[in-house]
Amino acid sequence: MTTRRIDKVFRSTPTVEGAGVRLKRAFGYHQVPLFDPFLMLDDFHTSNPAEYLAGFPWHPHRGIETITYLLEGRVEHGDSMGNRGVIGAGDVQWMTAGSGVIHQEMPQPSPTGTMWGFQYWANLPAAHKMMPPRYRDVPAATIPEVELACGVRVKLVSGTLNGVTGPVRDIVIDPELMDVTIPPGGAFEHAARHGHTVVVYVLTGGGHFDEGRDPFGFDFSGSGWLDLERGCSFGPETVVLYRREGERIRVQAGEKGVRFLLLTGRPLNEPVAWQGPIVMNTREELRIAFEEFHAGTFVK
Repeated sequence: MTTRRIDKVFRSTPTVEGAGVRLKRAFGYHQVPLFDPFLMLDDFHTSNPAEYLAGFPWHPHRGIETITYLLEGRVEHGDSMGNRGVIGAGDVQWMTAGSGVIHQEMPQPSPTGTMWGFQYWANLPAAHKMMPPRYRDVPAATIPEVELACGVRVKLVSGTLNGVTGPVRDIVIDPELMDVTIPPGGAFEHAARHGHTVVVYVLTGGGHFDEGRDPFGFDFSGSGWLDLERGCSFGPETVVLYRREGERIRVQAGEKGVRFLLLTGRPLNEPVAWQGPIVMNTREELRIAFEEFHAGTFVK
């Protein structure tokens, strides 16, 4: 079984979104189509309420799925389908915007004082962009944790591992979303589906994500022009994008262990026309979406 090599490594960058939420963007608009079928990953992690309470007031989405995963804190949400609720630590919100949804996500003061969560945007293929919207509330209690050899623990949101399947199923891009924790010195191996995109985002600790451990075997974006250090062990707020060739990935934890999010999905290989919260295939489809939004006919 061949092991995938690293293609590119990125560091997340600070940005401001919504009504003034400060966050780190792991990847986004400028990396299309590298992460196909994924469009964006944002990491919001702060203990300062002023950096997150402004939230994300009412706004539209069409043509994508938004996936929110919270580690700490609380977020109230509502949408044009009539869904209302609160997601808390360990919960997932998986929303398929499809033909069009208007929603809001408003962080609340955190019980722990810290807000830490992630939002992915996943693209929908042309044949499904105008599908009926749907919403999935995935409480932490429904997300299984799989224990592997050497103390490795995997929270399984979507995908199958050791005969256990996560609660989010029947998604068009056939994704896997796992929260993986490896103890110091431990290792994790996972089969990679042929041709699927495989992405890792490091949360805590550090480790090696490539068996070859060749610091010049991949492209590295995010270091300063005078940064003459180039390693092959990666820590928090680092994105690892694997090559498409290979049948598995292998991660070796460092002396502090490592925790990361693992995301995989089937590439769409379609054109992307993206403006703001709407992602279609052509500029004409974008024009129609914006015209419908302003005319009040956006939600079908």
